Parts: sequence; structure tokens; C-alpha cells
Amino acid sequence: MKIALITGTSSGFGLLTALELAKKGYRVIATMRDPEKRHRLLELAEKSAADRIEVWRMDVTKEEEIDGARKKLEDAYGKLDVLINNAGYATGGFFSEIEVSEWEKQFQTNFFGTVRVTRAFLPLIRKNGGGKIINISSVSGFFGFPGLGPYTASKHALEGFSESLRLELAPENIWVSLVEPAAYATDIWEKGLKNFSPENRPKFQQRLIKMAMKAGKTGSDPTEVARLIGKICDEEKPGLRYPVGKGARSLYRWKALLPWRLVERAVLKKLDG
Repeated sequence: MKIALITGTSSGFGLLTALELAKKGYRVIATMRDPEKRHRLLELAEKSAADRIEVWRMDVTKEEEIDGARKKLEDAYGKLDVLINNAGYATGGFFSEIEVSEWEKQFQTNFFGTVRVTRAFLPLIRKNGGGKIINISSVSGFFGFPGLGPYTASKHALEGFSESLRLELAPENIWVSLVEPAAYATDIWEKGLKNFSPENRPKFQQRLIKMAMKAGKTGSDPTEVARLIGKICDEEKPGLRYPVGKGARSLYRWKALLPWRLVERAVLKKLDG
């Protein structure tokens, strides 16, 4: 049986990916910062895949919990086929209003959390003779949306790290991939912008906040992302980047092909209403 470890499985993409891989026959190690939040995952898995999901405590910002999970996995299974670095959150707001400490917290989870977990579990993938590392990025990993500076910066860092790591590990039959979702119906944007009211702000900022909040409520079905991750797991040699969701691929091409001044003009015009 193939073993997959996923971080951040209490909600969103992580939860749905755990269900998807369990249904495909994987033994899923579903890690989360607070295992008390496991009930929704296990309830959804009850009919078809609960016997293939194990919920473990692992905060990606805590070395001791990561090391404990690694030892537990090594003792139980001795190998790892797939590592999915999903744990993350979005800090929203405008640069002058966000303390440096919030930037540091954002990077500790979204970027350094991935680095810590990958360093810890890579030896078990090597022991397996190869495998896959799938890092959950975002369209914010290749496009710097205003009002999401810390989140965008953390995802850009994740993309650069993933490119470099892929080239290092490919000769060992270990394939690093990036999944880059556009707006999906999860609670990440609502949580990220909860402290930033659009009231009493310049028109530009008001419109930006409202658009971000709307994106989370009207986004696509996030099971699309989970299914994509399942397909990547099945590929012998998956690619590096997988933009997914409404407008993700066109945005990627748009930025790559057009001069920045045209991109900037279009974005500012849209936000100006």
C-alpha cells in the first residue's frame, strides 16, 4: 500500500485531498495542528475510506512535533511515497497596517513549515526509492495581488524553493510539483481579511477587500483541486506547475507574455471600478 502524508487536513484542500487519496487506496497520514478538529474529516470518510486515514498531531512550526511524526511514520511503515505540503493560511491587509511580526508568522507556516516538513520526511521518500513532493501554492505564487503582501511573498518563496528542489531531486526519481489554485470556495480569504473592514477607506482599498471576500464565497468547488492532486500522485513523472481554477492558466500566460506596464494598467483599472 502506498503511504501519503498531508499537512493541514482539518479543512479546505487538505481535508478533501485526504479523502481523495484514501478513496484511491492510499494509506493517508492526515496531520493537523489540533487533532480535536478531526471529526469532520472522519465523518466524511466514514462511508468509504475511514479505515485508511490516520489523524496525527503535527504543527508545521514545531520541530519536536515534526520529528515525532517522522519517527512514528518510520516505525509504522518505514517509507513514504507522497508528501503533500498543504498547511498554510493567508494574512491579508495593506502594507502600512501589517506588523513585521505578522509577516514572520506567515513565513513560519507557509514557507518554513514546508521546508521543515520536507527536510524531515525526505529520507523516508529516499528509502522508498523515489516518490513525490506536492507543494500547495496559489496563483499568488506567480502574481503579486495587492492587499495580500505577506501571503503573496510566502507563496513566491515557496515557488522558488520548489523549482530548486525539483532540479536537485529529479535524478533520484523524486518529483516536486506545485499546485497553484485560483479562487475556491474555502474560508482562507474570510479568515485572512477578517480584521480589515472596507469602511472608511479609499475607494481602491474598499473595492479590493470586497472583491477578495467575494472570491472566497463564489469560488469554484475545491474538490477540483483534490482530484488534481490525486492525478498528480498517479503520474509517473509529474510536471512542475499545475495552475488550476477559473482564470489561473490565462493569468499565468498573461503575465509571462505581456509587458508589465500593460498588466499593471489592467489591474489598476479593474480595481478602480
